[in-house]
Amino acid sequence: MPSIADRQVPSVARPYEIKAEPIEIRWDVSMPVFAEETFLRAVGDEYGWLGGIDERGSLRCILPYTIVRKGGLRLVRFRMETILYGDEELNVNEEKSFLNNVVRYFKNVRADVIIPPTNNALFRTCPDGANAAPYGSYVVDLQQPEDLLWQNVSKTTRSNIRTAQKDGVSIHEGTGFLQPAHEVIRQTFRRSKMNFMDRESFKRFVLALGENGKILMADFQGVPQSFAVFAFSKPCAYWIYGGNIQDQRQGAMKLLQWEAIRLFRNLGVKKFDFFGARINPEKGSKQEGINLMKKHLGASLVEGYVWKYSLRPSRAWLYSMGVRMLRGGDIVDQEAHKLDWVGNVES
Repeated sequence: MPSIADRQVPSVARPYEIKAEPIEIRWDVSMPVFAEETFLRAVGDEYGWLGGIDERGSLRCILPYTIVRKGGLRLVRFRMETILYGDEELNVNEEKSFLNNVVRYFKNVRADVIIPPTNNALFRTCPDGANAAPYGSYVVDLQQPEDLLWQNVSKTTRSNIRTAQKDGVSIHEGTGFLQPAHEVIRQTFRRSKMNFMDRESFKRFVLALGENGKILMADFQGVPQSFAVFAFSKPCAYWIYGGNIQDQRQGAMKLLQWEAIRLFRNLGVKKFDFFGARINPEKGSKQEGINLMKKHLGASLVEGYVWKYSLRPSRAWLYSMGVRMLRGGDIVDQEAHKLDWVGNVES
């Protein structure tokens, strides 16, 4: 299956109508890791794949989903953007047709809201009537020689990595780091005044990835400095969560990320995704600093859209009020003002 990031939109005379129908989950390692059934089961109360079927009866695309029941609401969340299936291209108008039918499907099964997708899911378009916002992610092409990947790392970051290596910072991998990783990541989130999942939820999330998940630790003289959780399959490896102790040894996390890039390249993974980035963050903000860190590790910005949809307005209102009270709105609420036109999102 071709990589999502490798797709280009061709010109066609007429788009097909693309229906949305439930299909059997048949995942393999050539597909994105977040479409895998064990993972979907671990993060949703309900889950499945919707297939995009064209007028000839051919399967053209796949959209994995989960439904979480929370506060009496049924919340749909996509864990990936639309995944191309087969060799034939899917143009933007066809994808919009498919997503319009995805919305109809979830209305028919009495879901309440399609909430914003996870940070890795960048759509090229959205269904009619959706609320959308621009979003992106920093991605490293791993199909390059290692020396070229190293050259793409900024001079300052290379210096930090070398300093950590000279100081004796070492990188280790294993699921045995579940408990300390959770504690360090939770404390990192707390310092940013953000909540993080409880220990059992974290354990369930990581173990659901099975062989497609890894935890890496940066250690200095027997003291863990940094942890990161990754999910991967052949198309892409994702940095999902990361955290540091306060006053970590200089360069520890940067060394960890560089070693992760080397690891996944050696495993034959095609891309390394830093799992989400806000577009044009405010100068001097924490978001800008995070983006620069990813860029300095040799990643390039890929842009797309995130979106949400009110399926049952009276019920969706409860979701909107709740998320605004908890954290000032979801990512679409916070980033929608960056759209540079009003109307349907198109590529």
